Amino acid sequence: MKALLKISLSLVSCVMCLGVAVANAQQYPSRPIRLIMPNAPGSSADTMGRIVATRLGEALGQQLVVDNRAGAGGSLGLEIGKSANPDGYTLITTSISALTVSPHIRKNLGYDPIKDFEYVAMYSRQGTVLVVHPSLPVKSVKDLIDYAKAKQGKINMASAGPGSTSHFSGTALMMAAGFTSLHVPYKGGGPSVAAVAAGESNWTMPPSAAVMTLVRAGRLRALGHTWPQRTPLLPDIPAISESVPGFQHVAFSGLLAPRGVPKAILDKVRVNTDRVVNSPEMREQFAMQGSEPATGTPAEFRKAVQDELVRSGKLVKEMGLKAE
Repeated sequence: MKALLKISLSLVSCVMCLGVAVANAQQYPSRPIRLIMPNAPGSSADTMGRIVATRLGEALGQQLVVDNRAGAGGSLGLEIGKSANPDGYTLITTSISALTVSPHIRKNLGYDPIKDFEYVAMYSRQGTVLVVHPSLPVKSVKDLIDYAKAKQGKINMASAGPGSTSHFSGTALMMAAGFTSLHVPYKGGGPSVAAVAAGESNWTMPPSAAVMTLVRAGRLRALGHTWPQRTPLLPDIPAISESVPGFQHVAFSGLLAPRGVPKAILDKVRVNTDRVVNSPEMREQFAMQGSEPATGTPAEFRKAVQDELVRSGKLVKEMGLKAE
């Protein structure tokens, strides 16, 4: 009898907890949501994240307040996000390099990219774009390769920092095409792109959203992109694979949350994110940045990061990058 009473009380407790969770999800969000941005202002992640934050805030009925926490290649922002209260009022934009490259090159990383986060929703896919300062006497990918070989490594490549997407992409291109450049790391994507636009550095290779506004303004010259083939998203820019066969890379962005956020709240954010990014208005905004909407289940999102983590590990080894 006592055993039955205990089981009955446990069932009542579970039902009550479920009822509270459902009620909280129905009321969520009742105040602004903090959106941790692990990258610097002006970076690709910052540009895309702010576009999503505006639309998602409108859909949820509360503002998403962007909190830039750049540092350590995006790792600082992820550490801060991991430790936040798991109540749904802190979300984190992905830093793909911090999730898939930093685990291979940074010692004492303060998070596990797979175990320490809830994978909420993907929202975009984009390639990287090879850009140079307009004064550089090159008009194509082949021109840059030949020019760099002739200069015997005396030109430089800007990046958002060690292990960043621009560092990874640029180094991979140099290895694939057989040329060298001096790597000049900056503190974030915005500063590295600005350095090339100012003529301080010769070239860089960040995600498209970081450079397309400057390309259209004539402050940067785009030579190629890393989509597998030509794309209507970047109609006037050839694929790098036309000059370096097989060279391609398309990254994705999404929303994370601290581990332990109630599923009902995560589902509400995911459903609204999917609806927002598939709207005609968002497709148009993404296209202006050379990006496209991307959706998928949380499991598919997590699997994509796991696969990229493995791929990045192999590239880190091939590049000879060392843990810092």
